[in-house]
Amino acid sequence: MRIAAFLLLAGLAMAAPFISGCPISFEFMNYTIITSKCKGPRYLADPCCSSFKEFACPYTEQINNLTYDCASTMFSYINLYGHYPPGLFSSECREGKQGLDCSAYLNTTANSPTNSAYTHHGIFPLAGFLSGFLAAVLIH
Repeated sequence: MRIAAFLLLAGLAMAAPFISGCPISFEFMNYTIITSKCKGPRYLADPCCSSFKEFACPYTEQINNLTYDCASTMFSYINLYGHYPPGLFSSECREGKQGLDCSAYLNTTANSPTNSAYTHHGIFPLAGFLSGFLAAVLIH
């Protein structure tokens, strides 16, 4: 079963460049923002969550948009390059019902309704679900 789960994740990560729908090219991103700060075996919440937010918050619009596959693609590459335990970010990085607060990581302009909507909702409604779902699949 673990081999099947590994093959599933490896397949998702390898297929991600061929999946259409995400306007962000996560396959070409630099993941050292996360991998240099979020290190095991303890995976402390503060460095892991702050580095995750630094990497992902600029893309909240695309990650939370249900018509894109950006969240699954992003997590596939984060796990590919960081070798993180399943569900690490969804279990450690919690800030409220609306997800993570990305206000410190977004370039917002005053009185901009489109930017302020993402500032308040942050990241994770969808991304947290997908990460938790993958963790559940791997555990069983």
